[in-house]
Amino acid sequence: MSDNPSRRDLFQILGSVPALAAAATAAETHTAHHAPPAAPGNKGPYQRQVFDDHQWRTVRVLCDIIIPADERSGSASQAGVPEFLDDWIAFRTAQDLNQNLEAQIFGGLMWLDRESNRLFEKDFADAAPDQQKQILDRIAYPKKAAKEDRPWALFFSEFRSLTVSGFFSSKMGVADLPYLGNTAVAEWKGCDPEVWSIVENRMKNGYKGVLEVKPWSA
Repeated sequence: MSDNPSRRDLFQILGSVPALAAAATAAETHTAHHAPPAAPGNKGPYQRQVFDDHQWRTVRVLCDIIIPADERSGSASQAGVPEFLDDWIAFRTAQDLNQNLEAQIFGGLMWLDRESNRLFEKDFADAAPDQQKQILDRIAYPKKAAKEDRPWALFFSEFRSLTVSGFFSSKMGVADLPYLGNTAVAEWKGCDPEVWSIVENRMKNGYKGVLEVKPWSA
């Protein structure tokens, strides 16, 4: 992972438009069943449902490593992503009648602390940025992860996807895109030529990221 990933870097890490579509679908499903967490200005602070104090701190740090603040907008935690994650895990546990997602996320957070303590004698949230990066680089790309790290690469992929879902379904994330849906336009001028050239190139030649898109035949 780069030290200061941009929004464009994040999209490249995710690999393709279908990955973003899946993230958006998860966010829409969550919104349809649950009211959004209390935001600043609403009555009362958000009441956590699954994360304890230690996990909450780690989640906030990890979210902000994935989507840090930049010149366009604030960080994932500033957009309310930790609250989204907490609420989504509680929702999925109730809907699925199992704790599989909770166990995956909790297990991954424990592993981050275990590795950080083993390597640096401190919890992950207390480690220096370069130390955190050293651990995350091992699990950021599932296909490149060592065999012993693969379960934690799957955890990080899930956590990263949920972080993206939460951020880009928030008011801050929608403004960051910028998303123009449900907005009347006087004249539709079609897809931006630069964007279309990228799409066309990937259609012809394929694209390899976390997800692989095969070349499209004519």
